[in-house]
Amino acid sequence: MADYQTPLRDINFVLFELLDAEAHYKAIPAYQDISRDLMTAVIEEAAKFADNVLAPLYQVGDREGCTWTPEGVKTPTGFKEAYQQYVENGWPAMSAPVEMGGQGLPHSFGGVVNNEIVGTANWPWGMYPGLSHGAKVTLETHGTEELISQYLPKMIEGSWTGTMCLTEAHCGTDLGLLRTKADPNPDGSYRLSGTKIFISAGDHDMAENIIHIVLARLPDAPAGTKGISLFLVPKFKVNEDGSIGDRNNVNCGSIEHKMGINGSATCVLNFEEAQGFLLGEPNKGLPAMFTFMNTARIGTAIQGLCTAERAFQGALEYARERLQMRSLSGPKNPDAEADPIIVHPNVRRMLLTQKAFAEGGRAFIYWLGTLLDIAHADMGEQSEACEDLLSLLTPIAKAFLTETGLEAANYGVQIFGGHGYIKEWGMEQIVRDGRIATIYEGTTGIQSIDLLGRKVLGSGGELLKNYTKIVHLFCKEHAGNEAMQEFIEPLQAMNKEIGELTMQIGAAAMENPEEAGAASVDYLMYSGYFVLAHMWAKMALLAHSKLEEGTSEESFYAAKIKTARFYYQRLLPRTAMHKQAMLSGAENLMSMAEENFKF
Repeated sequence: MADYQTPLRDINFVLFELLDAEAHYKAIPAYQDISRDLMTAVIEEAAKFADNVLAPLYQVGDREGCTWTPEGVKTPTGFKEAYQQYVENGWPAMSAPVEMGGQGLPHSFGGVVNNEIVGTANWPWGMYPGLSHGAKVTLETHGTEELISQYLPKMIEGSWTGTMCLTEAHCGTDLGLLRTKADPNPDGSYRLSGTKIFISAGDHDMAENIIHIVLARLPDAPAGTKGISLFLVPKFKVNEDGSIGDRNNVNCGSIEHKMGINGSATCVLNFEEAQGFLLGEPNKGLPAMFTFMNTARIGTAIQGLCTAERAFQGALEYARERLQMRSLSGPKNPDAEADPIIVHPNVRRMLLTQKAFAEGGRAFIYWLGTLLDIAHADMGEQSEACEDLLSLLTPIAKAFLTETGLEAANYGVQIFGGHGYIKEWGMEQIVRDGRIATIYEGTTGIQSIDLLGRKVLGSGGELLKNYTKIVHLFCKEHAGNEAMQEFIEPLQAMNKEIGELTMQIGAAAMENPEEAGAASVDYLMYSGYFVLAHMWAKMALLAHSKLEEGTSEESFYAAKIKTARFYYQRLLPRTAMHKQAMLSGAENLMSMAEENFKF
């Protein structure tokens, strides 16, 4: 398998040139001391750790997997030692508050380091500290002062990790059906009983304690989602002085034997009157859990980016070296017995698709991170506007980037040919590991219904208008730039078209609610291509500007423009198919009677 190398040049391009991260952070009171020099130093150190420590463990984790024992889950060779190094270097504390022992760096910057750089090198390993981030934010947001002071510092330090415990065997996305119960104790704590499945990092040997964030029902809870409460349940009880006490009654009953991410322990957890503590208000657990889930959804979107980037790197190196057949326009190297496969148009089509999705996805995700910074910065109307944009764009990012990441991974296997299907080359692992990203934290179908039903139609189109206004102003500002017309004109047309499509679907859904469900996935994919078109237009504009100024990196910026052109000419036309499909209506889906599905 090709050695993974952190794409430092493109990370720097998006972070410092496209988004001007230094100016962005200085505009936020809490981050005014953040400098480019500091960020560059952190990124370079993270890259060394990712490239030299985590990447070599990627195939080890897949090959060995995790092992269940009565004493607890054992992680693959090298995982525990890598995590100890990760903690010693202070990476878990990057984005945590200084007053709690953290480094106070922005969450968006933490996402670059702890999600993308770590995740692309070794996504299964990165899930252990990755799940902790959402647990920390949930505890910080909804915990009492006592719980925060008792649990959060150790989680920030990294010696304790965290999980999210939602799913049960009889209910996946429909959490209103969950049965785990929580009975009150005289001391104010609760006894939790029930079984949770698919719990990533639910048990392992990498940290001293694991803090579970668990959904459960109180005895007098109303039925459905309105009767769900949120609890903190530690693997080991914690004494008043902060030391680890007796083992709590939560145990890993088994670990799942999965298609991929084998280095990450996916556990069945049994809670048998385990001691837990209420987070937030009774019966308000689902809104509180969305603190965790929204963080996790953006994190999962990054997995799509990571999948595309890793597949692209491996496929590009192979395509440069693999000799097979001759170029259609004649031998490129007459002295060699064949040409490298990168000369063939179809191989270039696949490579450029991977590149367009990876680099476009990076711009999209990093921009979302800046919105998240402002949304959490208590900056009045500006924060509210960013919160609204995040509400619209998060389901698009989660679903679209994971779907296109999986497409990029499949192209990686295809470029390798038969070797791509063989484990030792590593490409098929990227497909297997990336496949889950389209499912967890809400499937593509769930994200699509959330986008079209709740966010767009549910807001009367206002959330969509917030974004289309941004695109309209961008197009208007650069309408006179002749070099940009190949991007501005189609982007402008799409900006108008998505509004028209939304009105058509909304009108149809007023007559028949099934119309929204039937159109939703195509609507989301159309929206994803639209957002990435906006990102690529912005990158092309910047690249044109750099070339006009004169630069020693002419090839880098020229490649940006050519990739933008490929995206607009080869990938953006897919929206025509999605448009036709979403407007075809629900009849072609719902007219089929149940008996017609029997074979």
